[in-house]
Order: sequence, then C-alpha cells, then structure tokens
Amino acid sequence: MRILITGAAGFLGSHLSDRLIKEGHDVVGMDNFVTGSRENIAHLMGNEHFTFYRHDVSNYIFVPGKLDAVLHFASPASPNPASPYAYFNLPIQTMKAGALGTHNTLGVAKANNARFLLASTSEIYGDPTEHPQKETYAGNVDITGPRAVYDEAKRFAESLTLAYHRQHGVDTRIVRIFNTYGPRMDLEDGRALPNLLKQALLGQALTVYGDGGQTRSFCYVDDLVDGIIRLLYSDEHMPVNIGNPVEMTILQFAQKINQLTNNMAELSYVDARSARDPQRRRPDITRAQTILGWEPKVNLEEGLLRTIPYFKQKLGLA
Repeated sequence: MRILITGAAGFLGSHLSDRLIKEGHDVVGMDNFVTGSRENIAHLMGNEHFTFYRHDVSNYIFVPGKLDAVLHFASPASPNPASPYAYFNLPIQTMKAGALGTHNTLGVAKANNARFLLASTSEIYGDPTEHPQKETYAGNVDITGPRAVYDEAKRFAESLTLAYHRQHGVDTRIVRIFNTYGPRMDLEDGRALPNLLKQALLGQALTVYGDGGQTRSFCYVDDLVDGIIRLLYSDEHMPVNIGNPVEMTILQFAQKINQLTNNMAELSYVDARSARDPQRRRPDITRAQTILGWEPKVNLEEGLLRTIPYFKQKLGLA
C-alpha cells in the first residue's frame, strides 16, 4: 500500500513509518515540526519507500498520486505545562489539528477511497469513574479546564470520523492509545516515565506527586505499533483500546526505575499537581484481544532496558 502518515516525525508516527516500510509499504510522511523531530525520521530520508512533505494538517492537504490508507497522528500531545510544545501552550493549534486536521485527512481518504485510521487517546475518558476503561465508557471529562483542548479535540475527531464512515462510507478505524514509551519519546514530554527516568539517569531524587498512589499502565512502543497495524488491516470501525493492562502505582514505578538505573537518590514527595490529573488509568483490552488477536508482549522491565540507552544518548551520558 501507499500510506500517508501525518505526524510522521513524532514519537509514534516515526515508529509506524519504520514498521510499515519494513512490511513492504510506501510511506508518505507529513509533519510541520511543531512538536515532531527531524531526528526521528533522519534515517528514512533517501529511502525510496519514504516521501516527506512539510505541511500543517489544519490547512488543505494535497498529496499527488493514489493513496491506499491515511493515518492521522498529527497533534501536540505533551501534558507538560513547562514545555513550549505542550498542548497547554499550543491550545489553538491542538484543537485545529484535532478538528480541521481530522476533517482534511478524512477528505483525503474519501477522495482516494482509502482506509482511514485516527489516533485517539485514553484522555477522552477524563478522570474515569469506570475502571478499567472499556470503549463503551463515555468518560468523566472537564470540557473547560486546561486539558480540554486536547481531550475535546480528540473526542470531536472520533465523532467526525464516525460521521464520515456513516455518511460517506469512508473505511475508518479509531485507536484509543494509552500510555506508551520507548526510544524517540520526548524527554520533556511531562508524563511520568520521561520525568522519572531522566531524573534517575542524572542521579537526582525522583519527584513523586502526592503519595504516589495514582496509577498508570505503560505499553512499550513496539507492542503499540503492532496493535495499530493489526487494527489498520482489520475491518473494525468502532474505537479499540490499545495499551498495557498491567497497572501499577507511580510509587512502584519510581522504585522500579531507581532499581534499573542504580540510582541511589531518594524519592522527593511534592504536592499533587491538580485534581484534574487522572488518578487511575488502565485499559480494558478485551476488544483488541477478541477482534485483533492482540495483547502486549514486552514487560515493563524489558521495555525500560530497551529505552534507557536512548535516554542516555539524549542526555549526553552514553
């Protein structure tokens, strides 16, 4: 197939590009480098199976030649308010990527009679009252808080995607992505894993918010990419959770990181950042298991050991 991937220079987009090219497809990458990194796709430049366009998906998209699939992954995704590239600090661009970008990429898919896959997120569940979260759960969301620009953009994108499927017959798919980690992730992302792993490698005390009792589940990027590609090849049109259902507290996670990095510094407990920060997050992956025959294979320790060399390199420690 010839496949357009928006956000191709991002963490997930670049890994997807690698995997699809490895499977024999031609990839057309698109990114405006607001949050994506040229480094993530530098190894693909010059590859005869990879073409790149620098473009903002909130503007009209034109790609010459026939496309067989469109994967829309373009969006700021960092929750770190200290980063200039976080969706907190790019609120309008984030909503435009989710709204106008989804509209434009769906238009490309419709014009090419191509299959379409939307990268949605577990953030649409908000601070969930259902645990673990099934795809049928409508969420407990704050539509006016600072996180809303990302959450609501993705919720709108899902609705628009299904509207195009029902009204125009576009062959659509929706993946709801849970916490993912691995090489090429942004060290300033603001999520628990890059924050804690970076501190540990620098020999610093690990910052734990509140008592560390809030939970997350972490999926290694290779597992996530495998689930996304299985969904792309499937005939499923309704949303599918892709993530690791193994849940752990942030305190347990911090202790595991210290163990693997031999960091002797203590944990540093600080006030919880915000009541709006989800306290529990864990996917119910029954649909992925049943429909796609997918479940994660890489355990946390193995995934961290694969990720640590990248972090060391970026920190100048390798």
